Amino acid sequence: MTMRLTAFVSGRVQEVGYRARVIDMAIALGLKGMVVNMKDGRVKIIAEGEDEKLKWFESAIDIKNALIHVSSIEKNYSSASGEFDQFGKLVAKGETDTRLDTAAVYLKELLFAVNNMNDNLGGKMGQMLGKQDELLDEVRNMNDRLGGKVDQMLDKQDDLIIEVKDVNRKMDRVLETDIVELKSDMAEVKSALRAKGII
Repeated sequence: MTMRLTAFVSGRVQEVGYRARVIDMAIALGLKGMVVNMKDGRVKIIAEGEDEKLKWFESAIDIKNALIHVSSIEKNYSSASGEFDQFGKLVAKGETDTRLDTAAVYLKELLFAVNNMNDNLGGKMGQMLGKQDELLDEVRNMNDRLGGKVDQMLDKQDDLIIEVKDVNRKMDRVLETDIVELKSDMAEVKSALRAKGII
């Protein structure tokens, strides 16, 4: 039976990618409808589709992660109107432009702070480089006094670095294999869900 779910979602749900996640889930479930930010800070969702898929969708839109935090969902079920051809996002006029303008302001502030930091560190960087040269001279003198022991330590350090890189390469291969297996398992799960008509 085709139904309509109208949901008003409260919490940290605007400007955190919530609508994009809702769209992805709705499309995966074959639902039609729309999602839009409201002026009061909530997000309105209208989704139409099979009753069982709407129940899955209802639980899926209750997202809580590092960026998104749904605190409550007011929901209402009614008969589907069939007015939607697909699932999409309604965007208020200037909405994207406003976010880009805000990002540009933050970027300018960041550039200003970095430039100030470079100016403030200007003299100190020269002092640090001078100290580094002094330290290198001391290490060379110590190496001469110790009969080349520092050079031997550095050679052993290089060998250790090579071993660590080799271990990292081996770990990367193991992780790649695990990822391939996980993708294969996910494909099987999706296939099973499709077979049952869930997605």
